[in-house]
Formats: sequence, C-alpha cells, structure tokens
Amino acid sequence: MTALRTCRLVTLGCKVNQYETQYVKETLEANGYIEAVEGQQADLCVVNTCTVTAEGDAKSRQAVRRLHREQPHAEIVVMGCYATRAPDAVGRLPGVVKVVADKTRLVEELQPFGVVHPIAGISRFDDHQRAFVKVQDGCLLNCSYCIIPHVRPSLRSRTPETIVAEVERLIENGYREIVLTGIHLGHYGLDLSRGKPKAQWQRLWHLLERLAEVPGDFRIRLSSLEAAEARDDLVRVMAEQPRICPHLHLCLQSGSDRILARMKRRYRSAGFLERCRRIRAALDRPAFSTDVILGFPGETDADFEDTCRVVREVGFARIHIFSYSPRAGTEADQWNENVPPAVVAERRARLLEIEKELTESYCRSLIGKRLDVLVEGADPRRPGFVRGTACRAVPVVCRGHAPALIRRRIPVRAAAAADGVILGEPEAEDVSDRQFPMRFALPLVEKSAACAP
Repeated sequence: MTALRTCRLVTLGCKVNQYETQYVKETLEANGYIEAVEGQQADLCVVNTCTVTAEGDAKSRQAVRRLHREQPHAEIVVMGCYATRAPDAVGRLPGVVKVVADKTRLVEELQPFGVVHPIAGISRFDDHQRAFVKVQDGCLLNCSYCIIPHVRPSLRSRTPETIVAEVERLIENGYREIVLTGIHLGHYGLDLSRGKPKAQWQRLWHLLERLAEVPGDFRIRLSSLEAAEARDDLVRVMAEQPRICPHLHLCLQSGSDRILARMKRRYRSAGFLERCRRIRAALDRPAFSTDVILGFPGETDADFEDTCRVVREVGFARIHIFSYSPRAGTEADQWNENVPPAVVAERRARLLEIEKELTESYCRSLIGKRLDVLVEGADPRRPGFVRGTACRAVPVVCRGHAPALIRRRIPVRAAAAADGVILGEPEAEDVSDRQFPMRFALPLVEKSAACAP
C-alpha cells in the first residue's frame, strides 16, 4: 500500500486567493495527499501569493523562505498573482521547484506531483465559518494604480450550473453563509453573454435569482463591487430575496473627483453618492463598507477633505484603509508626486476616527431591530456569550454556548451598541441558557450611555 503524501498550504491576499487555495487543497486530497499536522514535515508545500501591494510581494517572499526553513525537504510550489507577475524572481527563492504562472493550467502544472484527477469544485471551506465561492476571474479595467489587470487579464465566469452545484455541496456540509467573490464581481457573466441575444444574457443578478431558489438554510453575501455595477436590477433582486444580505462593499478609493480622474475610475463622487442614495431607498437600513486609498500621487489636503466629506455623507459602517503602494508597470508608478509618509499617517489616523464615529452611528441605528446572526465562536471576553456577524456585516455578541451554535444562524434583537459591536438578545428558545440575565449589565455597554437600550 502506497503511503499518503503530506502537504501544507499558505495563502496571502484576497477572498479569491483563499478560495483557490481551498480548491488546491481538495484537489491534492483527491489525489492521495493529506494535510500535514503541526510539527509534521510535508512532502509538498503550496504558497498562494499576492501582489496587490509591495507589502504583498514582501510577505509572499517571506512565506516561501519561512516554509523552506521549517520544511527543508519539502518541494515548494508557488502560485498566485506575485508568481504570475515575477515568475523568475519567485523561481529563485529557496526550495521552489515549480512556479505556476498561469493558474488556468493549475492541474497540469501539478501533474509532476501526482495530481491527475481534477475536481469539479470545493465542498468545504476550512478554518472559516462562512464559505467563499469564486464565480468569476479577471479584470478588464485600466485603473492607473492597479497591477491586477496585468496578472489576471482574462475575463472568465463560471456557469450558473457549476456555481449552484458547488453552493449545494457547501450547504449540505453545514455552511450557512455563502460569499460570492471574484476579481471583478460586477462583470460576472459578460463573457457568457457575448454574442447572445439580451434574453439569454447572464449577469450577477440572474445568478442571485438562481441561487435564491436553492433549498436550505443559508444566506448570500456579495463581496466587493464597483458602485456603477450596483444597478437597479441587482438592487431589485436584493430587495426581493430576503436571503441576500443587505450589505454592499462599494469601492470608493477617493472622494476627490480630481484624484478619481487620475486613478481612471469610472465614476465621480456625485454619481457614487447618488447610487448609495438609490440603494438606501430600496433596502432596509443597508450596511455600506468600502476601500479608500490614502496618499495617491498628488493627493492634496483638499483632496483628502473631499474624501472625508463623501465618507461621512455615505455613512459607511466599515472602511478598509490602504496606503498607496507603487506598482511597477502601472501608469501611476511613473509619476513623481509621492505624498510624505508622515502626511499619509496623519490622514489615516483622521480617517480611522471618522470610521469609528460612523460605525458607532450605524450600530446605534440598528437598536431594536431583529438581526440574522451567523455565530462564529465564543466571545473571548464573556463566558456564556457567543460572537457572530449580522446580515448587515456588524459584529454581534449575545448569550449562548459556542459549540452548539457555531455556524448556525440565529435571530437576535439588537439591544445596545458600543465600540462597534451590537449587543443583542437571542430570540430563539434553544439558543441560550436561562441562567444568564435577560438584560445586559456589561462594562462594554456602560461605557456609553447613548448606547443604552
């Protein structure tokens, strides 16, 4: 009997990368591998890299070097965006025996390691309580700062039938939140629709309608979208289908029209704000989150003030803040208009304060509302309490015992809010132990009288 080979996998970067690593793991398992346990030497290591920032490149190199130190006899395969952008540099890293520069040929590239049986899709999402499902790949835009269209240039959408089958497997295996993700999610279906009459087009809202018909206890969340692609058809389906989370992550990047033009973004601040107003009118208290880039070449104090104004006007519940990172091969990399790091740090601190204020305001707006909460674990600060994420993407703490509730969706009435967290009362009879008081008397609540129920 042939001994099973062992593998270890490391992922850097986005939800798409995390999905692709899970696909590789299950592919290796289907071909006779098992994942090495802590302290065990692996025969094969796979590193899935990121190149969206210089930090992503550096962390990718560090991950390879660390694996080689810890696993000196393992064969190391490197894939992902950094491997595509700099295959020669990656190939020179210690221990690397294969660089997968083209992920469309992933299974073929893994054949020398005994991989001959491809799989149709994933059936679980290890180390997560929700499952990410990649529905498309590639980006056709030409934003002046972004390297991703250079390393993922081909637009490819998975068929609705393939996606539905994968979602059904994940639901059967106990996942109660499915996050649809892609490199440019809003362009889902463009390639499937090319050359067909409009009646046969496939777009993201058509996929949502298909998934909404899948039986089972689950909800659907969309990952990052361009505001221009959160169109009325998509919002209509979100309003009609209660299992679609009322949460949209709309990439702002800057609130300055001058900077947006230099970034080659396809919108201006007025259009972004109008789209958010239309969504808010169609959905019940939707949560908005976003990405903002600080220190873009030539960004002035006035440009930053425009960003602060737009952020406040939208009322984002969460803001992911990035410092501009030059990427060789992009247009912006050729401009010599760098913003001093100290100025970027000042702006980051200011925007973090605004985010805290907006998060608190949004959480308070939900007090008294019934929330659909996915339980993700025990709350580390309060014995007998669990922590999860609401349909509206805010963290929630409520009474309950973690082992029995993890990965379950439970109804929770928002009772108070503080420090960006909703404190709620579970409404299901079987959720919490009756020994816990029905009203909160926690230090977290007492910090803010304004958050009292």
